[in-house]
Amino acid sequence: MNAIANPLLAHNELPDFGQISADHVNPAIDTVLEQYRAAVAALCADPGARDFAQLMAPLELLEERLSRAFAPVAHLHGVKDSPELREAYAKALEKITQFHTDLGQNRALYEAVQALHDAPPFHSLDRARQTLVEDSLRGFRLSGVALQEPARSRFAQIQNALSRLETAFEEAVLDATDSWHKPLATTELAGFPDSALALLAQAAAEHDLPGHAATLKGPVVQAILTYADDRALRAEVYRAYNTRASDQGPSAGQYDNSENIEQIMALRHEAAQLLGFASAAHLSVTDKMASSPQRVLHFLQDLATRAKPVAERELAELSAYAATELGLATLEPWDVAWAAEKLREQRYAFSEEEIKPYFPLPAVLDGMLGIAGDVFDLHFRVRDGVSVWHPDVRYYDVLAADGSVLAGFYLDLYARASKRGGAWMDVCRARLRHDGALQHPVAFLTCNFAPPNGDRPALLTHDDVLTLFHEFGHGLHHMLTEVDWPGIGGIAGVEWDAVELPSQFMENFGWQREALDRFARHHQTGATLPAELFAKMTAARHYHAGLFLLRQLEYALFDFRLHLEFDPASGARALPLLDVIRREVAVLKPPAWHRFPHAFTHVFAGGYAAGYYSYLWAEVLSADAFAAFEEAGIFDRETGERYRREILAVGGSRPALESFLAFRGREPEPAALLRSYGLAA
Repeated sequence: MNAIANPLLAHNELPDFGQISADHVNPAIDTVLEQYRAAVAALCADPGARDFAQLMAPLELLEERLSRAFAPVAHLHGVKDSPELREAYAKALEKITQFHTDLGQNRALYEAVQALHDAPPFHSLDRARQTLVEDSLRGFRLSGVALQEPARSRFAQIQNALSRLETAFEEAVLDATDSWHKPLATTELAGFPDSALALLAQAAAEHDLPGHAATLKGPVVQAILTYADDRALRAEVYRAYNTRASDQGPSAGQYDNSENIEQIMALRHEAAQLLGFASAAHLSVTDKMASSPQRVLHFLQDLATRAKPVAERELAELSAYAATELGLATLEPWDVAWAAEKLREQRYAFSEEEIKPYFPLPAVLDGMLGIAGDVFDLHFRVRDGVSVWHPDVRYYDVLAADGSVLAGFYLDLYARASKRGGAWMDVCRARLRHDGALQHPVAFLTCNFAPPNGDRPALLTHDDVLTLFHEFGHGLHHMLTEVDWPGIGGIAGVEWDAVELPSQFMENFGWQREALDRFARHHQTGATLPAELFAKMTAARHYHAGLFLLRQLEYALFDFRLHLEFDPASGARALPLLDVIRREVAVLKPPAWHRFPHAFTHVFAGGYAAGYYSYLWAEVLSADAFAAFEEAGIFDRETGERYRREILAVGGSRPALESFLAFRGREPEPAALLRSYGLAA
């Protein structure tokens, strides 16, 4: 299949999603990998290819071409999955994983890059080029280039096996999520507000059912656990959701990830030890800001010490309220969100439903783009005629102040069947300058909001608003890079525990009155968010902040200690370890049949292995960074320019701490984070 016939091989500005099929995937990947291998062999054989222009620049072009071919495939796997695409994706991913494993163990290429690094001209390169070389050498070392046989071959086998297992883990969660639904009787609908009923009606329609239905999609589960007065329904959905892909629950054993967890953990540990690390956690922190397991554990345990007394008070208050006001002598896990919503409504006379009419999605989107435009001196323009994978998808050009195009992004906002849950940003095209031409960065921005209902626009919860701002922050990091090398531009090359800084930074605008006045308008009347409602919302901001923070710490400690303490003799012991951590830090104790690890895709399939703590670590950075805007004015153009220049533009071309110092003038301090949670510094 030639480039003309295969849209994945076309050199177009953007992918032609309307033409891509599963049949295109592997022929395209085979072609690109064959050319990549031949080019690498030629570079290794050419003694003159030992400077940046003759070695690193061609390698960046080769890697970018592979990304151009596979990025649309990986994206479709997440947003428009099918059995045919899933099979093609898995085969292609296995080939790419094997290729990168071989590339990382290519000693001739490693020696060529090392020779470039050791030669005097290296020191005259600019910072970005030096970083690209140094990152490449570190990547070689972490890919087992120095291993001797049979360890070298074994390491390669492990990487391929992990790729297959992690994909299988994610697909088991998706299949388990899609496998369960329940038609709802009228008697089960008590307590639901109109917007939640519309969501349940949409869920029923997706399964060709009349009326309303429960599914295991995140927004539906959240609505049921928050609003359903029917306790049995809450319990049933809670159990189905929290036993997905396990040996428990309604699909017990059918999509069970238990063995995947065991194999993934064993292989990660073995790979780390082959590279000379004590554990996968030690390996994980080698290229992160935290730098040592001890520092990570101290960070998490210190926060837990501060948060647990607050969480204990919050749970005691909720239990007492549930007993006296709601008739629940025992507060079960499936009661917590429902009771918490009732108490919040009573305490603050405020509910998410009361505020949703002020967050119609079109207005929120316009407001967010306007804020980014003012702070970073940008303009945004919808481009029509772009090939997309679903009619709801829109494409935007990002423009500089002079009207020139800087970047672009696809926006896919609504939940639907065959679309992975959650929200994410991913790379479609990287910034690259070659032969005098500049390829602009392009991002995928994906959410799973409840769709519009009839003539009514999609209405967001405040959490949804923060999610949209969060993913857009990732997008800005990718799109506003000024680094011309894909390996260190945008989010690439940024330490994993700092990469959430720009995303979490943007969330802060969702709490500022000045920012909300840009977009929080009633979808029917156009009225701005009333002062009384804003006051209630901000008063409720810290409501159960201790419980929320402690839950994040539970997840982070579980992930990190699972990798740090793994012993091949006893296996992963995921559930026993989680019990230990819950006894130490948690105040909410789930039932024995709860199987949280089995659907923890962030850690077992999503790249956050021994790195889930990064969300909280980066939150320290983002809260402190936003404090600079609070000091100068949240739309202050000068501060925005400095943030764009020192954080967003430089990407991974220098250490994240150096970038933070350049912006803030000092090292990060946790006080702003603790204030944001309402915890005393």
